[in-house]
Amino acid sequence: MDTAFAAEDLAFRDEVRAFFAQEYDEALRERLASKDPATYKQAVIEWQKSLHKRGWIAPGWPEEYGGTGWSATQNFIYESERAAAGVRDVVPFGLKMVGPVIYTFGTDEQKERFLPSVLASDEWWCQGYSEPGSGSDLASLKTKAELDGDEYVVNGAKIWTTYAQFADWIFCLVRTNSDGKKQEGISFLLIDMKSPGIKVNPIISIDNHHSLNEVEFNNVRVPVANRIGEQDKGWTYAKALLAHERTAIAGVADSKRSLEQIREFAAQEVNGGKALLSEALFQKRLSDIEIDLMALEFTELRVLAAVASGGAPGAESSLLKIKGTEIQQAVQELAMEVAGY
Repeated sequence: MDTAFAAEDLAFRDEVRAFFAQEYDEALRERLASKDPATYKQAVIEWQKSLHKRGWIAPGWPEEYGGTGWSATQNFIYESERAAAGVRDVVPFGLKMVGPVIYTFGTDEQKERFLPSVLASDEWWCQGYSEPGSGSDLASLKTKAELDGDEYVVNGAKIWTTYAQFADWIFCLVRTNSDGKKQEGISFLLIDMKSPGIKVNPIISIDNHHSLNEVEFNNVRVPVANRIGEQDKGWTYAKALLAHERTAIAGVADSKRSLEQIREFAAQEVNGGKALLSEALFQKRLSDIEIDLMALEFTELRVLAAVASGGAPGAESSLLKIKGTEIQQAVQELAMEVAGY
């Protein structure tokens, strides 16, 4: 892609800035920062509905399913302006995870049923991948789904399930066959959270915040019609989902904004002394992160350009996830040092 912005790209940038300035006002910011779960959820839905009304809710989706049709450059501009304005990203579980799986692998009936409600934020999704005792070894999952006529009977548990307390639906990996390799025999189910036998147990984090949960399944009945793709082939669909998730989770734009804030604070003199930014060691640490972030940004642009040309996120998506996380950690450590100074 051409890294020099054309006149139409600059016009698009101005349009994005004006929209954020008008719609993402201080009242909405305060509600999104609320510790009250009901207030927070309603504010998220309100903001996402504003994006949907504008037609900007799903930049990564194909136009035929409600995507924006933006170029890779416009996607980059949008994300950069969003971060620069301090605008929160959309909740990813519906829009950036299960939505792409449904429009790629789902039946026409599944697309018709679920995609409009995902786009309109009428239904809240959560992810059922990790399990107690499984760690990061996703293929070792034990939640079992046994076929009973035209339904599956699901038993087991998922953990670290973000915002399950809000969710209307959960997309789950379940074991439907125990023979062969552990990556085989896994199916991808869409499960209504109102189904009898589902219990959500809150996990309160160290900051007394409730976003994580354990979700129990006790003889939960799920229609076979809610299975994505073929039985026992869920690992294939899960890998496709993770590729999209990792591409979207690099956090380049947000890390750039955080670094700018760190630079501003570090430039301040403290108690009549010199600014932290004047110290050579701090300058080097800041520069090292900026260089890594620049390299990550160019990698992300290459991935976006490939997707925009009809390709799919490849192995680079895992690099974006890993390196993006390492940079976010380094940025936070630097922020703590500045705060301490």
